[in-house]
Amino acid sequence: MALRYIGTDNPCPNTNCPTVWVDEADDSIVIQGFRLDPETMAEVNATAPVQENETVVRIPARMASVLRGAMGDS
Repeated sequence: MALRYIGTDNPCPNTNCPTVWVDEADDSIVIQGFRLDPETMAEVNATAPVQENETVVRIPARMASVLRGAMGDS
């Protein structure tokens, strides 16, 4: 797997910040984000149960442009 760095949340006060990469092998988007609290996870699971091999993270809306960049949009 060769990850291409796309961007990190800005402002980022430390190194534990949401970040986006693209996997060069299959063009999938890899996201680092914040763990969800139990109440939010319960809401997620009520709509679309999260499987054992899956995870759900939260990233700030201000990172929409970073996600668009990962998809090749400007």
